[in-house]
Amino acid sequence: MSIRPRRVAGIAAVVVIGAALAAYAVAWQPAIAPIEPPARAAFPAADIAGGAELAALGDCAVCHTVPNGPPYAGGRGVPTPFGTVHATNITPDPDTGIGRWSLPAFRRAMRDGVDRAGRNLYPVLPYPHFIHATEADIAAIYAFLMTRRPVQREDRANDLRFPFNARPLLAGWNLLFLRSGEWRPDPVRSPEWNRGAYLVEAIGHCGACHTPHNFLGAEQSGATLAGGEAEGWYAPPLGSAPPASRPWSADQLATYLRTGLEQGHGAAAGPMTAVTRQLATVPEEDVRALAVYIASLMPSPAPFDAANPGAASPGSANPGAAVSSGVHPVIDPEAIFDGACGACHGADAPMTLGGAPSLTLSTAVRAPTARNAVAMILYGLPWREGHTGPYMPAFAGALTDGQIAALADYLRARYTALPPWPDVEAAIQQAKRQGGGT
Repeated sequence: MSIRPRRVAGIAAVVVIGAALAAYAVAWQPAIAPIEPPARAAFPAADIAGGAELAALGDCAVCHTVPNGPPYAGGRGVPTPFGTVHATNITPDPDTGIGRWSLPAFRRAMRDGVDRAGRNLYPVLPYPHFIHATEADIAAIYAFLMTRRPVQREDRANDLRFPFNARPLLAGWNLLFLRSGEWRPDPVRSPEWNRGAYLVEAIGHCGACHTPHNFLGAEQSGATLAGGEAEGWYAPPLGSAPPASRPWSADQLATYLRTGLEQGHGAAAGPMTAVTRQLATVPEEDVRALAVYIASLMPSPAPFDAANPGAASPGSANPGAAVSSGVHPVIDPEAIFDGACGACHGADAPMTLGGAPSLTLSTAVRAPTARNAVAMILYGLPWREGHTGPYMPAFAGALTDGQIAALADYLRARYTALPPWPDVEAAIQQAKRQGGGT
């Protein structure tokens, strides 16, 4: 009786491997000949400057730079459900970077996910979005990267489980999920809206985080910007009702994207912190275009009234509900809040009186999962040296897991009328495994 299932499994494995090899044979691409590293003078100054802005809009440095490391020299690990992928060296070093890559080789990597040597790249590089970028923008990014300081640094090996460490399988993934076609503007929309749509859908690859993914790691068809995950953090929906108690306006979104803080909604945390740092360096009109497009996708939730029972009124709290919740009866969460949080977030705290958002308006506190709230308690918000923006100390070394769970439950009950989170303890463990993601 035990032989037949094994035989069936063996046949299935052969079929799967055979299909993957057939897909690879169809999608196989040869190596592109190396070139001599071009001189800086080979690139127009306007292309280099434009490429710098596009690289910031695309967060290239965020993934391709380790903390306190040389820019674009790679090495940063990006966690995925299949293991960790380490970003490559994209400086123009001729031996360990892309110094010998021609523009056609770079374009193929950006659009097809295949490197100069013909190896398939993992879609952690968001080539499913970059494939829609214009020829001119890809050339500008190439000009910018090829004029950076070369750094000799070997790429770090990925840490992926079998069979996901077999690159030929990615050829089949591309056949299933990669959709080609340069982005085209909507003629009935404004130039600003179209610019924002292009940046969101192509260069900015917002859907890579804010769209749910299927079991093979591809963005789910029909669920674009419906909410997803980024390095263990919850990425709220952009194309459906977000967990905010107030509607986002384009002005508020522009402020948030440039500064990491919006007084009516809260502060950027986790991977979004680095995104806002990059967006602080780009032209204001591009950030405004992003905001206009995203705001156009968002439905307007009901204001604070009886028709929206899942929201507390602005500036109010529900201390009775929090104290009587009884989720962690041995721990006094109100005392933890007063000691750890009250100086900044309590009633009449100087920070709140100075215009900082109330926790009643916090997207993290109102989210359907506790992941962002507990991660912010654990890791805080890092100080942005030389930049204005939010800051919050980390409490990972000061509070126990039980105290963090009790505090999270308390915040949810006190500052919203929403149901308790079911996943607080699991969210704490996940956040501790994956770190702060900033």
